[in-house]
Amino acid sequence: MQQVAPGTVGHCGSCSSPLAALQVPAFRRRRRRRRRRRRRRGSRHGPGLQPVRKSPPGAGRAGMRLPGRLALLRSTPLAARPPGRVRTGRAAARRGFSRGRLGGTMAEEAKKRAAFAAVDKHVQNNQVLGIGSGSTIVHAVQRLAERVKEENLAIVCIPTSFQARQLILQNGLTLSDLDRNPELDVAIDGADEVDSDLNLIKGGGGCLTQEKIVAGFAKCFIVIADYRKKSDNLGEQWKKGVPIEVIPMAYVPVTRALTKKFGGVVELRMAVNKAGPVVTDNGNFILDWKFDKVHEWREVNSAIKMIPGVVETGLFVDMAEVVYFGMEDGSVSMREKQPC
Repeated sequence: MQQVAPGTVGHCGSCSSPLAALQVPAFRRRRRRRRRRRRRRGSRHGPGLQPVRKSPPGAGRAGMRLPGRLALLRSTPLAARPPGRVRTGRAAARRGFSRGRLGGTMAEEAKKRAAFAAVDKHVQNNQVLGIGSGSTIVHAVQRLAERVKEENLAIVCIPTSFQARQLILQNGLTLSDLDRNPELDVAIDGADEVDSDLNLIKGGGGCLTQEKIVAGFAKCFIVIADYRKKSDNLGEQWKKGVPIEVIPMAYVPVTRALTKKFGGVVELRMAVNKAGPVVTDNGNFILDWKFDKVHEWREVNSAIKMIPGVVETGLFVDMAEVVYFGMEDGSVSMREKQPC
């Protein structure tokens, strides 16, 4: 059998048979040659930055192979990286840090400032409070729990949803209901949009009916929101329409009646993490009516509620006394219809 000399195409130092060496694919041979060249360069220049070619003195970076952003990110400890969401892999080198997250953090801080201002101003000892639903209410309940603990306040809380009930219990507050406390001193809730007349669109979270009941039986209805919810007319900021809670068997005829009477587009709200439509705490469906013009909201609200099958609308007309907005600059602005 013919012997294959070392260094020829068929030679393989780790192969016991020349025939096995001949079966090494070409791409592997090329890869081995590249590795040998890199090792030779490393032995001449040592670890670290390696010259690609000889350059005259003063050439600086022109002759150096510098590590890319991905290599720098991988070699930098997490503790030494800038604050923000940690990205890994190619996405981190390509996009850096998210501006959207920074904007979200600003809005969340604005919600917190509005919630704290409302609780500090309007909550007193021996009150019955209505606790609304949504992300802004989380901050209000947090501040309420702090004050109850620090000032030993006697507060009774009425929830507007399952979420609100859980918040009350998790923060160690006293839970009650409208059967035992039919009259409330203050109700605090968020909003999806607030116009210049303090009319609201609510119900983005699907809790509009119980929210309206609790707010309606409160002596003072306080709304807390961030700067994104502030507008002159409803529909300027909130583009998802007016939520309308309906009996499930009636959602099709109610949809037809709404579009025929008021125009616009009506959609059955579909669930995200389950198959089928959203089901409220009351076991009903939600229609989102996307209107195409500014209406006389008191008349529209009354007309919608006259349609058979409609349980409640997300239009809160002439209900809010005071609205607190957390602003982008860190301040809190207030719109007030009457002192509360």
